[in-house]
Amino acid sequence: MSRVCDLTGKTVMSGNNVSHAMNKTRRRFLPNLQQVSLPSEVLGYTLRLRISAAALRSVEHRGGIDAFLRAASDKQLSAKARKFKKQVVAKSA
Repeated sequence: MSRVCDLTGKTVMSGNNVSHAMNKTRRRFLPNLQQVSLPSEVLGYTLRLRISAAALRSVEHRGGIDAFLRAASDKQLSAKARKFKKQVVAKSA
């Protein structure tokens, strides 16, 4: 299973571990992914997504998954999220 957020597309970053002696070894920064079920009022069912904790806070701040998808631009969303956004926009219009 890939370590990519289903909503924002946030993925693994890389960097260095730096010791006190300034020795540098490569490391990975993994996103904090959570498996969540978000209820969609427009679609009438829950979306099971694997999203980052930051994306979950953004969804709650916007007032739910429907409002989050409507407000986000297609460029910011992953392919799976764009599919859900298309369904939400078509159903609500």
